[in-house]
Amino acid sequence: MFEERSVRKQFLSAPPSVGSTIASLLEPVVAAGMLALFHELWGYRMDGVAMALAILLLVLMFPGVNRFGRTGVGVGIDIILSWVWVLSVLALLGYATNTLATFDTDMLIAWGIATPLVQWALVAIGTAIQRHLASLPDARRPAVIIGAGRMGMRVAQMLKLRQSFGHDLLGVFDDRSADRVNLPEEAVLLGSLKQLPEYIEAHGVKDVFITLPLTSQPRIQSLLESLQNTTASIHFVPDIFGVSVIQGRLEDMGGVPVVGLMVAPFTGINGFIKRVSDIVLSTLILIMISPILLVLAIGVKMSSPGPIIFRQRRTGLDGEIIEVYKFRSMRTTDDGAVVKQATRDDPRITPFGALIRKTSLDELPQFVNVLQGRMSIVGPRPHAVAHNEQYRKLVKAYMARHKVKPGITGWAQVNGLRGETDTLDKMAARIEYDLEYLRNWTLGLDLLIIARTVKLVFLDRSAY
Repeated sequence: MFEERSVRKQFLSAPPSVGSTIASLLEPVVAAGMLALFHELWGYRMDGVAMALAILLLVLMFPGVNRFGRTGVGVGIDIILSWVWVLSVLALLGYATNTLATFDTDMLIAWGIATPLVQWALVAIGTAIQRHLASLPDARRPAVIIGAGRMGMRVAQMLKLRQSFGHDLLGVFDDRSADRVNLPEEAVLLGSLKQLPEYIEAHGVKDVFITLPLTSQPRIQSLLESLQNTTASIHFVPDIFGVSVIQGRLEDMGGVPVVGLMVAPFTGINGFIKRVSDIVLSTLILIMISPILLVLAIGVKMSSPGPIIFRQRRTGLDGEIIEVYKFRSMRTTDDGAVVKQATRDDPRITPFGALIRKTSLDELPQFVNVLQGRMSIVGPRPHAVAHNEQYRKLVKAYMARHKVKPGITGWAQVNGLRGETDTLDKMAARIEYDLEYLRNWTLGLDLLIIARTVKLVFLDRSAY
């Protein structure tokens, strides 16, 4: 019992790698540090307003994105896009609170230009250091994979990509013969599982990745027993294909290790950051677009009889039914057991409605939904209740998208899946993008989606 507790405690308390920790703190710390540096260069003190700005920077940008390992122009573009969004939020806040005038304009411009360049340079330096350390002979980590299934091949591709970071894939062990497995070029079948311990000792293997399916528990138990007397590090990569893993993580719940497979990304500090950014942005946006809202309301009222705001029941967080606001763009307001999606040249759409739908102006009232806490600025688009009842039976993991609040815009929409989903394949593709967003959420991803949405509003001609 004591040994079991000790192993469990070590397993749960294992710290993240130093490189990952540095990478996640890099961008917010550099932004705040550069602010202090430019205050010093311009001869200003970091007074209360400047300190508040530095703290706000850390809140907006934490946790940062681990960009170590990436090179080229792409990582630079990501950094710049994220930085532009942060500066936009800060500018709006400064305007709303009348604090912009407290800063030297030239200093702010210089700081705004220099910060992403320094971040980009440090990412390049960190990546180069990682690769140099991994290239040292003592740092190389020969590895083998147990299991030639789909997960095994995925691990093989991952190790191939990480070769410059110290991993050397020697091959794959599987009890099936070579003619029964489909191995890519980067993987070689080395033998059966019973040959593994001897191979580890003979070739100095340092990492063993077990990718056998969960149904092979007795084999896994036997394999672990046979590897106990080797010096290799054992990694278990469960084959969970078929399960839409969302924000998988290990938690300690009262001393019991629990692996979360489908967990909402917006918990703890992430939830706080998401909600604060939603409140701040939606408030500022509503203030700025209030004249536009008035003009649109008049246009809707004059275009056809009926209410200005169309309230439709949609499925929100945790499957709860919410009311979503839109400017009415149709002569009818379907919200029953059967809801027909809008199509191109739909006769129900008014001429003014066609204009505001094409530019997405009909969705501007949803910023009020964001303030109410029913929606978020970025998230999976909310579907009509009738559509949820239809597609939850047809699309795998369909309801998993409701682990977060629905959004005004989303990852699917900026990837071409905006508007009508008139085929099952289109809906399945939209759901896959929604789940990808949940798996990979960062504040930087939200910023990228917002920037791409603004571009689509002005350039997209396919909406209707």
